[in-house]
Amino acid sequence: MVEAVTLNQTMVTEFILLGLSSNPETQLILFMVFLPIYLLTLAGNILIMVTIVHDRHLHTPMYFFLTNLSFIDVCHASVTVPKMLSDFLSAEKTISFGGCVAQMFFLHLFTCTEIFLLTVMAYDRYVAICNPMHYLTVMNHKVCLLLAGAVWLGGTVHSLALTSMTIKLPYCGPWEIDNFFCDVPPVIRLACTNTYIIEVLIISNSGLISVVCFVVLVGSYGVILVSLRNRFSEGRRKALSTCAAHLTVVTLFLGHCIFIYSRPSTSFSEDKVVSVFFTAITPLLNPIIYTLRNEDMKRALSKLVGRKVEAEKK
Repeated sequence: MVEAVTLNQTMVTEFILLGLSSNPETQLILFMVFLPIYLLTLAGNILIMVTIVHDRHLHTPMYFFLTNLSFIDVCHASVTVPKMLSDFLSAEKTISFGGCVAQMFFLHLFTCTEIFLLTVMAYDRYVAICNPMHYLTVMNHKVCLLLAGAVWLGGTVHSLALTSMTIKLPYCGPWEIDNFFCDVPPVIRLACTNTYIIEVLIISNSGLISVVCFVVLVGSYGVILVSLRNRFSEGRRKALSTCAAHLTVVTLFLGHCIFIYSRPSTSFSEDKVVSVFFTAITPLLNPIIYTLRNEDMKRALSKLVGRKVEAEKK
């Protein structure tokens, strides 16, 4: 049942997800492509968290925030990708109204939390590079915990506000969502009322957060790059490598958010491609970017692997 009639009101009970393709052969190919990507995403991010926890040399503010980022990426990918994979093998691609609401809530929770976290990580790098003598004083354990708590609180408030606005709208058909997961813009297109005010609020909320954080991030890294001009070559090379990794993640992640949430709720042919990259590919790229460009992480990973090999020999 797609709808239930009560008194003078029609209520939606489930939505139909159109997905990435309706061709069974294409869906099977997509399943074979995205299943290993999802498994690698889980393995890569979990490995980063385990490595940081086990190596005391990585118990610093930067790696504390990187652990949070890896945890968010695991959760972020798990909100949409498992459903997408199961739909590739299913004839009926439906999602209950409650499941759709839950997907929207957790998607925006982890997305907004990651945006705020990337901003905090930029501040952390700014203090470390521009004020190294007072770095551990400014970014002490208490401050790191407060910043992490503020990041998660901000993401929760944002997601609650956006989701509550969406579920209050009346839905009386059509029931088809032109995507492989539930997100606010495609869902509100199905509302049988004028959604102009909601669209404005989405742009002023999600869109503004994305644009402002992006400007702040680029500005902070610009200041860092200027301050690096007078550094020694080795220290400058390491700092540039770290900043380049952060900027790559920021551009990939916030590029999607700005593209989707900083415009009216209109559908473009590129939306699905951008959404796939955002939900499935970006969480995999983060561990690759941070490990391949980070000498400390590579050394810690080698130590961790070495310990396991020695334990197996014994």
